[in-house]
Amino acid sequence: MESLDTLRGMPNIVMYTSPVCPYCIRAKRLLDAKGVEYEERMLDLSPESRQQLVDLTGRYTVPQILIDDTPVGGFDEISALDRAGELDELLGLSA
Repeated sequence: MESLDTLRGMPNIVMYTSPVCPYCIRAKRLLDAKGVEYEERMLDLSPESRQQLVDLTGRYTVPQILIDDTPVGGFDEISALDRAGELDELLGLSA
């Protein structure tokens, strides 16, 4: 069964984070400013999430953001996508 976001054309966004990571805070602020919902998986609260992160992205660092199960990178990458005008399309915000 499809989620309401999927039916609306909104992607599933998952962000792996750590509470002391300044880039995680910046990434959350950027996505919050875009008005999109995302699932935050804090690595310090779930040790198995670290291995899941590595399995999905090949990276240990946070933040790591996945849009519809596709790794797009961390804050630097989504910020660059935003500056290039490409982030809104990935987030399902472009008309």
